[in-house]
Amino acid sequence: MSRFDGKVVLISGGARGMGESHSRAIVAEGGKVVISDVLDAEGQSLADELGENAIYTHLDVTKEDEWNAAVKLAVDSFGGLHVLINNAGIVNFGTLDSYAEKDWALIIGINLTGAFLGIKASAPELIKNKTSSIVNISSTAGMQGYAALHGYTASKFGLRGLTKSVAMELGSQGVRVNSVHPGGIRTPMTDGLDVGNPGIPINRIGEPEEVTNMVLFLASEDASFSTGSEFIIDGGTLAGEGAVN
Repeated sequence: MSRFDGKVVLISGGARGMGESHSRAIVAEGGKVVISDVLDAEGQSLADELGENAIYTHLDVTKEDEWNAAVKLAVDSFGGLHVLINNAGIVNFGTLDSYAEKDWALIIGINLTGAFLGIKASAPELIKNKTSSIVNISSTAGMQGYAALHGYTASKFGLRGLTKSVAMELGSQGVRVNSVHPGGIRTPMTDGLDVGNPGIPINRIGEPEEVTNMVLFLASEDASFSTGSEFIIDGGTLAGEGAVN
């Protein structure tokens, strides 16, 4: 029996990158997945490839009505909802003298408010099950600061905190909530960034499938006693400073 037999999973930002990897793995392990994104062509193509256990829907995570529609689609199409993976996110840059309020509002709206709206929309269905899981994709920027990444860092710290408050509220109702904190991962979002030789203990960039392994652990009953916690997958970025052999 596969870990996700009979489970329905809603993934935001599921059309490419880490979200695509999560979507593929859920189906491979027997689950049904609702792939949501703003990248309609890529998302629909992925759902078509994965077959009858996958469906695509357009989702702007900053729109509460679109979240409600995505949850309804999961229930109408597959009979319920067992896992929410808040994967959608963006990154933008700017020193304090150049970082505009609109840049701040954009990234907070997608990375933090978007996740909150997803949790709010999904919670009524998740608590109908004996056990359910929410996995929030944060970052090493949710554990330490980065210069000129003010909005990104704030949003990822905020998502880490939101994980804990929701875990406290929903734990007695059978819903576990955890955050995942990747370091540099090879995705379209990191294209063009200097992450090819990160100078960390595991001296390479990470692959989406490596994050997926952790996400699926947390989404499944393998992590049945884990909630409100951070799970770091960063090749040792946060381990410390010093010479790398």
